[in-house]
Amino acid sequence: MDGTVFAGSRPGGTPAPTSTAPTVIVVDDDPLVRSSLDSLFRSVGFATRLHSSPREVLDAGPNAQDDLACVVTDVRMPGFGGFEFQAALSAKGMNLPVIFMTGHGDIPMGVRAMKAGAVDFLSKPFRDQDMLDAVNAAIERARVTQAASLGSADAQARYGALTPREREVMAGVVRGLLNKQIAGELGIAEITVKLHRSSVMRKLGVQRVPDLVRLAERLAG
Repeated sequence: MDGTVFAGSRPGGTPAPTSTAPTVIVVDDDPLVRSSLDSLFRSVGFATRLHSSPREVLDAGPNAQDDLACVVTDVRMPGFGGFEFQAALSAKGMNLPVIFMTGHGDIPMGVRAMKAGAVDFLSKPFRDQDMLDAVNAAIERARVTQAASLGSADAQARYGALTPREREVMAGVVRGLLNKQIAGELGIAEITVKLHRSSVMRKLGVQRVPDLVRLAERLAG
């Protein structure tokens, strides 16, 4: 018990993942582990994708929802080890942060995982909080990578997909205005501002206002 993923424990409250919630891709051949991790991650607002094998993930290929995502995978599965899976992800252009789990962990394997670029290496059973800490670190790494990958050409293309009204709302957000203030300036309802704001964040592929501000600065530069 003690808050391991096998105890079925869940933090209080179960917020529904939003359309822009970071995604945790769980890969494990044990259905109990997949189900338990699914409950854990969804209980704190993450979206999840569950797979019983690395091959399922690779066959599915890149997903638009993977712009901000990480992989939690067992390091030992029939036919396809975790390290091979990590290399295959990179070869396919799916450069996602990886967290390894294992029931057979040892120091040399942990060292190899970290040298291979893993975010963390957790031995089963582990505490829920240890897993959540690792996932949060992985998502932050993905966020930094995402921001760096948004080059000027890509940023311009994404910005070009915004409607004129969305651009006006974006300008207000970047200036630090509240939704109510933007609504007043544009003469529209506050709920309309919220909808446009959500659309702007989704189209530009950012999650937070600071990321939006940095993107705006890149566009201006």
